[in-house]
Order: sequence, then C-alpha cells, then structure tokens
Amino acid sequence: MQQADLAQALLEAVRTQRFEQCADAMLGGAAVGLHPNIDLAVAAFPEGEAPVFANVLFSREHPQGLIADIAADAGAVRNIAFLADAQDQQGRSIAWLPGSDWQRIDWRPLMGTGPQRFVAPYPASLAKLMLLVGVAHLIDQGRSSWEQPLCFQGRARPVGDWAFDMTTISCNLSTSALVMHLHDCGAIRRDAGVETQNELHQLFEAYGLSGLRFANTCADGGWGNAAGSGVGHLQMTAWDSLRLLWLLDPQAPAAPWLPPTQPALLAASLDHVLYCLNEQKLHQVLSSSSLTAIPGWVAGLPARLPERWAAGKAQVGELRFAHKTGNTENYSADAGIVQGITPARRHYLIALSSNLGRRYADDPRAVSPWRLPALGAMIDTKLKDWMSC
Repeated sequence: MQQADLAQALLEAVRTQRFEQCADAMLGGAAVGLHPNIDLAVAAFPEGEAPVFANVLFSREHPQGLIADIAADAGAVRNIAFLADAQDQQGRSIAWLPGSDWQRIDWRPLMGTGPQRFVAPYPASLAKLMLLVGVAHLIDQGRSSWEQPLCFQGRARPVGDWAFDMTTISCNLSTSALVMHLHDCGAIRRDAGVETQNELHQLFEAYGLSGLRFANTCADGGWGNAAGSGVGHLQMTAWDSLRLLWLLDPQAPAAPWLPPTQPALLAASLDHVLYCLNEQKLHQVLSSSSLTAIPGWVAGLPARLPERWAAGKAQVGELRFAHKTGNTENYSADAGIVQGITPARRHYLIALSSNLGRRYADDPRAVSPWRLPALGAMIDTKLKDWMSC
C-alpha cells in the first residue's frame, strides 16, 4: 500500500456514496444537488512497515475531490488554502443555506496556501477534543488536576468527571465548565472583548497543527455562536485532527513531522484522555453501533460499543474506536483511533469533517445520512484487505 493508493481509495469511497443525492430537509427532502464539503484523512500503521496516509477533500467547487499534497514526513498540507467557515450577524451558518452564493461571502483565511481553496466546515462537538487536550496540558503543567473540584452553575464535580461527560456523551454543560476552567487558569485571556492570550493555539502550533483553532471563547464558559465563538472560530481540518490523534496514540510510531527531541504532547494526563475517548457512547457517524435499533440501519466502521453503553444493544464489530464525534443541524464530524480486537490487528487513524448534519439524516433518530457510516465501512473494508487483518 502506497500513499497514492490510499488517496485513490478514499476518493473512490467518497464518490461511491453520491453525497450530492442526500435529501435536504431545508429543500423539503429534495436532493441537495451540490456536493457537500467533506474533509477526510486516514493514516494506516501496517505492522513492520512505514505509515501510509492521505487526505482528500470534496466541495461544490471540487465535486470530484482533491488530494492533499503531503510530504513524506506527514507535515502540513501544501497545496490548499483553507478558509474558515462563516456565520452572519444572526449566527446562521450561511455557507450551507440553500442557494448560498459563495462569491458573495467574505471568507477569512484559516491556514495554508495553494492553487485550490477549501472551506473547512465547523467541526461541531469534535472541537471538544481540542478542549480535552488543553485541560490535560494544564494538568501536566501542575495548574490543574483531574481530581480538582470544579464548580459550574451550582454543580461541583472533579475536572476529570466534567471531561468524561464532555467527551463520551458530548455534554455541552461540561464543555462550558471546562472552557471557564481554561480562562480561570489563565490559559485563555480576553481584554475588552478581544482575545489576547490563547495557550491552546501556542500548544497546537508548537506541534505543527495550525489547522486547530479554539478562538473567541468567554470567561463565563461561552463557546458557541451566541458567545461570539462557534462557527468560524472553532476550526479543525481533518488532517490536523488526525495528526493530533497521532500524538495521543501510544501505539502509533513517532510523529515523523516533529524532531526526535520534541517532548510528548501529553504525559501524566494522557491516560485519562484515552479513557474518555475509549468510552465514547456516540457511535453515530463513521461508526453506527449506537443506532442498530433504527429501521434501515446501515453498518459503519465495525466498532464495538463500550460495555457501559452496550446493555440491551446487539454488539457488532471487531474494532475498538477511541473517538469523538460532532453533530449539529448543519455539521457532522468524527475522528479517532481504530484498533483491531484479537484476532483482528489493523491499526489506523481516521478523521472526517463535513456539512452533513441532522438536516440530511435519513431518519429523525439519526444525526447524519446513512452514507457516512457506509463510507466508514467501505474504508475499513479496504484497509482490512490491504493490511490482511
């Protein structure tokens, strides 16, 4: 398996799903017509061989897909100018409204240069992965601890409990509590409404992850559109989301884009971060193990639910998927570490962001179209064949 082979396989997997045919609730159930924005990255770790990785991107401007130009050291994407997602003064995600004219939107640069542009969709609750890492970094510095009591809106709980609920059930209250905690610890500062300090950005940039942005949050815990953050301010490209996971994966080879002397991203705090990701309840995007009771269920990446969430549900799959999802009306995202359960041995990372949220779901109990788990299953099947496990 070579990098070009993987890139071509990802292109074909996305094209096969015909995402432009997704039914759009804002169009009364008619097909969306224009190709949605999909940013998809995979890094496979074949036993005894060098990592193989690729990133492909689709949009209305690139319906056949682009292959990101990534050097052999897995550094930053070199051929694409990423634009931040956009919202208007009413807080609407204007890029995805029916009939939106992209030529009239005042796009802000996010990162990168190149002949092609790509609008990076809002990552929705996948952004909580950045916050989880930020809190863990404070703990490694001795400025917090997982056991430290944190009081928010009259509820006092340990920091680690807030982090667990933020990750496993995507609790927004827990997210706000931890945003407030970052501000209280001085990791993020605002003066006169302007952000003047953001240690998360400094941390991510030190590890070469300029596509990760956690901007404009508030000292009271505000992090959504209404707080002046949200769409266009919380940003995660798929490739940099994947490389963040690479740095968190204890079984992954050393990150080739960093010097050997670069310290680990997280130290003593890493175990709790991995615990939170491994206990994910919401298998609803690339994996669909949480949705087996829905008529018309489509199998996704074959991941088992953690035992605490599996009661009464039929267990399927031969993989563990330590991941974080994100979903809103307009967006779906998923990124995580995939490892085979014996005798399966495959090991890879996968990250996806898209503007395929609840308005495109085939069933109101789902959070995205069935085409997304079908995409996950197709990618896993290809990797299983290639990696012989």
